[in-house]
Amino acid sequence: MSDHNAWPRIQLLELPQINQVHDYSIEILQKTGIRVDSQKARELFKHSGGASVKDGMVYISRELADHAIKSAPETVNVYAQTGEPAFSLGKEQGRETYFGIGVTNSWFQEIETDKVVPFRREHMQYSSSLGDILDNYDMVSTIGIPSDCSPEKSDLYSTLDMYACTKKPIVLLVQGENKIEEVFSLLNYMHGDISTKPFCIPYVNLITPLVLNESTTEKMIASIEMNLPVIFSNYSMYGGTSPATGAGTLALLNAELLAGLVFSQLVKEGSKIILGSLPAAFNMTNMGSYYTPQSYLLNLACAEMMAYYGIPHCGTSGSNNGRGADLPAAGHLWLNHLTSCIGKVGCVPFVGGNFDSMAFSPALAVLSDLVIAETRTFARGFDLNDETVNLEEINKLGPAGNFFTSEQTLSLLTGKPVRSELWPSLNLKQWEDQKMPRADDELIAYTCELYKKARLKTEDSRDIIAKGDEFIANMRPLP
Repeated sequence: MSDHNAWPRIQLLELPQINQVHDYSIEILQKTGIRVDSQKARELFKHSGGASVKDGMVYISRELADHAIKSAPETVNVYAQTGEPAFSLGKEQGRETYFGIGVTNSWFQEIETDKVVPFRREHMQYSSSLGDILDNYDMVSTIGIPSDCSPEKSDLYSTLDMYACTKKPIVLLVQGENKIEEVFSLLNYMHGDISTKPFCIPYVNLITPLVLNESTTEKMIASIEMNLPVIFSNYSMYGGTSPATGAGTLALLNAELLAGLVFSQLVKEGSKIILGSLPAAFNMTNMGSYYTPQSYLLNLACAEMMAYYGIPHCGTSGSNNGRGADLPAAGHLWLNHLTSCIGKVGCVPFVGGNFDSMAFSPALAVLSDLVIAETRTFARGFDLNDETVNLEEINKLGPAGNFFTSEQTLSLLTGKPVRSELWPSLNLKQWEDQKMPRADDELIAYTCELYKKARLKTEDSRDIIAKGDEFIANMRPLP
């Protein structure tokens, strides 16, 4: 990107406000504390010299939090399965935001009818291949929870199917207790060493408000010992599991992230961690969650806090309460993706879910791919310098001239569509002559075409899947 680039940006918090949020969060950690369920984790805090432990509660000092901020890496490098660099998060990221397809849906939304059916392994395979095909996704996250395999082996089959059907980095959401080491064993068998050039990123959540549960700490320890970067995130419904105000929720969520950061550095100083929040609102009518303008502001505020700390960031994805690739879903995608790309959001790994990430929709994932392309183009701005202004050409053509065949026009625009050709520009007569095609019908047809390619692509992975199936069938549970 040129030094003369004119690029759009969004900034929510000023430096005094960032310092104020940090102080509020530190006070929460010092006075309210965080409940830590694991004895092993409590011992790490106890022996740190910067935390006190009493009755299962841990109280973290400002000094310990500040030390953890300084010791965590400012950049996390992520690789493709081929070993080639995929992207970097944090200090060396630049202004790019990285997107992923997922995450942990229980249902699959059929493309042509929007009917939902239980999520199955075939959906994981074909949808992972779809994510591999779509250019604007940078990673594939655990897309769903397959209903056609036992709960004891669900995480293994999900990981295998993602690994087999994409070469992009994968984000792992391991559901089962004490299963993450089995997942690593599978990946090491299938791939070889997964530590040197990590292409898989385990994702963990604590329980809001202020509970660092045992499952989360055990997964963090296993991942850090494997030298893998970890996404440590929290999810809240303001007015339910966090304060009703944006300010209160931001202070609380930031305190939780700092607690996770401290724990990661106590496990191993310098361990790679990515922090972020998935803020939402609490709906008192149906006792569920939904995204609002305030929740998107909180997403941006969290990203700005992490940029201030120098910690790589993971944000929310706009998976929403849409009913398909419909108007409500499109609105959320645009608001989330555009603000993410012009804000300081690092990665956005969970796109494609409807009904609050209950049902994965291939059509929504395809629509989002198009939105990502346009928001990235918008976020990159344009160069502003002598060459791009080209006063010589303006002076040459002069008043009443045109630029249709100018050298600059021909070199920049010839053969390049202004936007996606999915929806070609039609005048009124062309639209009527074509029997008034609906944009959503064209999206469905385009998605069907891409999904057919994804199914065919998956067939090339059958040998890999069979190899993994055999390993899983013969695997003995780890002690």
